[in-house]
This record gives sequence, structure tokens and C-alpha cells, in this order.
Amino acid sequence: MGKRLRFVCIALAILRCPEQVYAQFAEAHHYDNAPVGVNQLELAYAYAHSNASLDTSLVVAGAKFNLNQGTITYTRYFDFIHHTVWAEASIPIADLGGSVSGTSIHGSATGTGDSSYAVTALLKGGPALSVAQFSDYKPTTTVGISLAITAPTGQYNSKKLLNLGSDRWSFKPELALSHPFGSDQKWQCDLYAHAYFFTDSTSYHGTEILRQEPLPGLEGHISYFVINNVWVSIDTLYSFRGATFVDGVNQNDAQKNFTLGSEVNISLDPRNSLVFQFARVLVHENGPRLTGFAVKYNYSWGKGYR
Repeated sequence: MGKRLRFVCIALAILRCPEQVYAQFAEAHHYDNAPVGVNQLELAYAYAHSNASLDTSLVVAGAKFNLNQGTITYTRYFDFIHHTVWAEASIPIADLGGSVSGTSIHGSATGTGDSSYAVTALLKGGPALSVAQFSDYKPTTTVGISLAITAPTGQYNSKKLLNLGSDRWSFKPELALSHPFGSDQKWQCDLYAHAYFFTDSTSYHGTEILRQEPLPGLEGHISYFVINNVWVSIDTLYSFRGATFVDGVNQNDAQKNFTLGSEVNISLDPRNSLVFQFARVLVHENGPRLTGFAVKYNYSWGKGYR
């Protein structure tokens, strides 16, 4: 049973819960154009609860996990061949607790999780504009690409039950299409297609090798501007495949997950904004059944801001 709990906890960390509820979500309006030369600092708090086994071959009845996570993200927008490009880096600090009902098995871990890095470019509809020029910009259809990388920098010990790190790298390329429509372009549809690729974990359970197939995902968002500085969205994500192998043995745990979420984004002024998110995994075949929410504060600064 100890190995089973450890498996669930490691898998939970690998899926970057609750980041996976949001990690899978790139957020509505993520590929909107923004002025270049701008810096952004985001402070986020997220909570997630899971009450499900993650692998049908390693069923852990009554497993419960709670995660509280704070994340600091820095983003810089710049001009590359007259297109808007931005780079970001994130560091999470988390507290994770887990237990199995009816047993004495429990554990907790507090510390840093795996850091992540991303580069995004707008290929169409994203001209590089200064803050002054951006005041005359009208949103249009955009096509964007991004590459997100998660590095195994979080706390990890193969002998412990709970780990905040995953002991492997992950890479997520993504292609996105965003299209504003309707009266005064108050509506927007965002469609993203991505896939997670993982390197092997060579110290799984201490000496075993964990390998995972790619985990593709299709994501959609419909958002509406309630007023000029407030928009709300309905968010969906379907992810599939991602079967794992331990020392070459297929665990027969390919995933089929459907996540539904919502978001409220409030621009307090040109520099400050608040974001409220909620998400729940409704379909979770060999995947985590998660419920989570996040609150984010963004502060922007740079040349041209007043």
C-alpha cells in the first residue's frame, strides 16, 4: 500500500495539480496582442482537491489529496521581426497533503515545485506596438504558437511518499487561433491544440524507469466582455492517451479526461488586474478527478505606462 500511495502522489505531482487543472488551460485571451516593452508580474494562489485513484492497475480506495500552491510568474513582451513575442518564467511554492481513509497512511510535503518556462509568438494579427501605439489597436483574429517547458527543479526524493517535483522534463508545443466576433467584438472564441511530451524518470520508486507517451489536448474558450474592463469565459479541455510504462511494462493506463472551467478577468486599470478561475475534471478515465480554483493578481510596468 505504501508504494501505491507513493505512486498516486508522484503522479499527482507529475500532473502538476492543481496546475494541471490550469496547466492544461492556457486561459482565454492568452494569445491576445499586448504592447511590447512591457513587464508583468503575476502572483497566484491555487487550491485543488482530488479524491480518485490515478491508475486502474494501482487502485487506492479512499485516497484524498489537498494542495495549496502559490506561484510567482514574470513575463516580458518584446518585438521580434515586427511580431509580438513574450517569454515567461514561473516558480511554484506548494503544500501537499495526502491520506487514505481507513488506514494510517498519510503524509505531507512543503516546498518548491517544478519551475516552468514558456515562449509565445503571434504569427498573425499581432503587430509589435508600443504602449502609445497600442491605444489605437483594434483586436483581430490572431494565430499564435508557444512552447512551454517544465524543468525538474522541484523537491523530489524517491524514498518519500509525497513529492512536489516530478523528476523529469516536460515540453508542451501549442498552436492557437483566437477570433473576436459579435457586436463591438464583445465575444471571443479561442481554440488551442497542444501535446505534452515527457522525458523518462529514472528513479521512479527508487530504481525503476517511468516512461510516458505524449498527452495531446484540445482546448476551447468562449468569452464575453460584460463591460469594457471585465470579461468572463467558459473553458473546456479534452486530453487523451499518455499511457505509462514502468521498466518497459505497459501499465494500460491511457487517459481520457474532460475538464470544464470558468474565469473572470477584471482590469482595475492599465497596470493592475485580477483573475478568478474555477475548474473541475468531469470525465477522468485513468486521470485525476480534480476540483480547484485560483486567484491571480497581475501588475504591469514598462516604458509608456503612466
